[in-house]
Amino acid sequence: MQEKVKILHIIKSLGRGGAEMLLPETLNYHDKDKYEFHYIYFLPWKDQVVKPIERNGGKVTCLAASNNIEIALKVPALVNYIRNHNIKLVHCHLAWAGIAGRVAAKLAGVPVIYTEHNNFSSYHILTKLMSRLTLPLSDLTIAVSADAEQASRQVVAPEKLQLVLNGVDTASFRRGDSAADLRQRLGIPEDHVVVATVAVFRKQKRLDNFVRVAAGIAARHEKVSFVLIGDGPERAEVEEQAKQAGLTGRIHFEGLQHNVMPYFDMTDIYLMTSDYEGLPIALLEAMSMACAPVATDVGGIPEVVEDGISGLLSPAGDVAALQEQVEALIQDKERRLEIASNARKRIEQQFSMKKMVQELEAIYHQFLTHGAYSKETDRVYSQSSQ
Repeated sequence: MQEKVKILHIIKSLGRGGAEMLLPETLNYHDKDKYEFHYIYFLPWKDQVVKPIERNGGKVTCLAASNNIEIALKVPALVNYIRNHNIKLVHCHLAWAGIAGRVAAKLAGVPVIYTEHNNFSSYHILTKLMSRLTLPLSDLTIAVSADAEQASRQVVAPEKLQLVLNGVDTASFRRGDSAADLRQRLGIPEDHVVVATVAVFRKQKRLDNFVRVAAGIAARHEKVSFVLIGDGPERAEVEEQAKQAGLTGRIHFEGLQHNVMPYFDMTDIYLMTSDYEGLPIALLEAMSMACAPVATDVGGIPEVVEDGISGLLSPAGDVAALQEQVEALIQDKERRLEIASNARKRIEQQFSMKKMVQELEAIYHQFLTHGAYSKETDRVYSQSSQ
């Protein structure tokens, strides 16, 4: 029996962020007869997807660190892991894991791929500086959206940059029959339109604007409820804002959820208020489950949401426009259902997990067989594996 090729993913945490959630989901589709996947993360308190990875055969290690500088200092430990476990290829995700992982892979003498999940230009000045210094060490940088690809061109040569769109497991993320039970548990009447989002409570997501939209709508429409799923440093502040806006009983803060599908099953309108994004996984999942999206036109969102067809888009920070679009879908059920149906079709056709994994394995194949990457060879291999 041929020995499996060992690939190491390095990521800052294994919490329930979008990039993190991709790891167990892609593992479901990877060829595990051919590859053995290892995972290293650094923030021990963010471990929600460790068990899903391990259940599917992934080997997970935490090199505990409490901040970005400590992550950078884990380079020697990463080098030792790569050598001791005979890792053949390193794949890094997110900025500081990428900084440490690129250096470690080069010191260990193995190829390294970095996936840029965000827009490079949005990073903190130190993160941007360290990324600029180390990105040339990457043998290939993968961008998850055309927007992220364009921003990465500032620091990555075109021949070392490849677009691989994020995907979602459309077979799993589809409407079910869990909405009624969840509505009952939360006390949301059957005739209420549900407006929801899944997000980390941090500044980028502008959940303060979600609350502003909710307050404006609640004052005009009685039969609408709002749900926020997630946690993060700004949660207490956003909850207090909602309380001050008089939204108690109309807005539900559900915290981190290991299974978000029942929430999508209950959701009519998926509202995103972010200032910037890569290609958000939660948006893909919501659209796959036929939620009608209303979102800001930032990052890779316009690549997914066709404005007026599979969703509605507004400029970042324009609370009035977002409120107007949500209200339009509340009042016009027929249009809302049409957009929701189009959203599902859009994901099925363009953003499937199967397609994403095929493209990733084509890239892995090149590095493992040729030691280098060629876009033309990648195109030929991807077509032959479909």
